[in-house]
Amino acid sequence: MRLLMLGSGTSTGVPRIGKDWGECDPAEPKNRRTRVSIIVESDEGTRLLVDTSTDLRAQLLANEIDRIDAVFWTHDHADHCHGIDDLRVLRYGRSAAIPGFASTACAYRLRQRFGYVFAGQHGYPTIVELQTLDRARMHGGVAFRSVEMPHGPTQTTGFRFECDGKALVYATDFSEITNEMLRVFDGADVLVSDCLRRQPHPTHAHLDMAIELGERIDAHTVVLSHLDKSMDYATLDAETPDHVIVGYDGLELAA
Repeated sequence: MRLLMLGSGTSTGVPRIGKDWGECDPAEPKNRRTRVSIIVESDEGTRLLVDTSTDLRAQLLANEIDRIDAVFWTHDHADHCHGIDDLRVLRYGRSAAIPGFASTACAYRLRQRFGYVFAGQHGYPTIVELQTLDRARMHGGVAFRSVEMPHGPTQTTGFRFECDGKALVYATDFSEITNEMLRVFDGADVLVSDCLRRQPHPTHAHLDMAIELGERIDAHTVVLSHLDKSMDYATLDAETPDHVIVGYDGLELAA
């Protein structure tokens, strides 16, 4: 499998509006972060999009992505789903709607807010055929499992994708490591982990928690994501272990 990191930043991106780079060096291109979203692609060409970030159109253009085979949502917070309308163009030329997957609670909220995407409207076709995760385990030759993770007072969905004997885990926006997460994520080749900042945060993982999760599941490689303006790329890269990669927009990695 191949990981393509479309976006690596927190909900406000880096820099924040007003040219606020925080501790990030503006001269380092890897510090320019759009909102988080990834592509998981199998050797056979199945291409799965995880989250429709606020910056989705720009991300798809920058990475020359003009086709996906399915879309997954971790949760319905704005930075993870408000680029949903950009799926319309990916629907063009298809004989059927794009398959979509989300938890039961997330699917309900997405339908409430973006009804036209899932049911069509005014003669326009349905863009996404949404299924709940309790009814699906595989798509396009890629097996997947999910687990609900604490995200402060709410929950988000973590995913494990498996294909050709490799496993990639995507765990963003979590604030606690649970036994169920450890069970589902165990032995992953690649873990993409939430890592907002160095200091603990009430709704997100911090640096030590992200590294701890990688150690507890015995992940071969850990990729840090959802990074805020305090996480300068070069500084963070110099202080993390060799198996930990500081994520950046456009990062490509084979599992």
